[in-house]
Amino acid sequence: MAAKLHPDVRNVMPPVELSRRELVVTALASGFALAARPINAASVITTDSTGLTAGEIKIPTQDVALPGYRAMPAKGSGFPTVLVVQEVFGVHEHIKDLCRRLAKLGYFAITAELYARQGDVHSVTDIKALMPIVQSVPDAQVMSDLDACVAYVHASGNANASKLAITGFCWGGRIVWLYAAHNPELKAGAAWYGRVVGDPTELQPHSPLDVAGELKAPVIAFYGGKDRGITPESVDQMRGALENSKLKYELVVFPDAEHGFNADYRSSYNAEDAKAAWQQMLDWFKQFGAA
Repeated sequence: MAAKLHPDVRNVMPPVELSRRELVVTALASGFALAARPINAASVITTDSTGLTAGEIKIPTQDVALPGYRAMPAKGSGFPTVLVVQEVFGVHEHIKDLCRRLAKLGYFAITAELYARQGDVHSVTDIKALMPIVQSVPDAQVMSDLDACVAYVHASGNANASKLAITGFCWGGRIVWLYAAHNPELKAGAAWYGRVVGDPTELQPHSPLDVAGELKAPVIAFYGGKDRGITPESVDQMRGALENSKLKYELVVFPDAEHGFNADYRSSYNAEDAKAAWQQMLDWFKQFGAA
């Protein structure tokens, strides 16, 4: 039986390519984002596409067709689905590789360039110059675009979107919490070093702390004890806000990890903690019916 679609998901079907007139970015960047350099080439993980169907796609939304990427096993169907939400640097090679890693494990993994209407972050060389673009992306738009990704998966005929999970990194870690409060069809979420507190703005009115009581799916979240941007106090605030949650949650702090400890292309990469967190994420998805 087909899974019941969230109302916002129905609104973005069917999957036909729409106008690109309002897109700043119409295709995904190759390689790594310029602002993420220098690249730590010695630790970069490259997952091949052998046995996979993987590549760039167009994801129809209510107004435009977003550039995106999906990876899934080349044979079979009914794959569990994972939405992969980009870092602050957008969808670059690391995010695509994460999709392929998940596909090797039997998932239909999909990501979308969620800044595509607002600006091109891939050609920006300084992260400070990148931030005005990031701050101009409305949370409501992001929620709708992720719903569009789910609709794309439903319409593909290859996946079982009733087994739906989401994972996100850095900027995307915050989005995981918001989407877990948005989509009642979600089975599980895994947030990686995304901020949980913050001052509200017109475009980003809520922090994860604000929606802690509205979660519709269990979330596991990973943080680095040496992260200079996400303080232990803020993680404790989130833990306190979740204490009365009816859903299971877990906040995991790796004492020796920095921000971006799963980003194998950066100096912050911590192979041991990244491997441990990745397995905990997979176990979490399995525990709550998203595998």
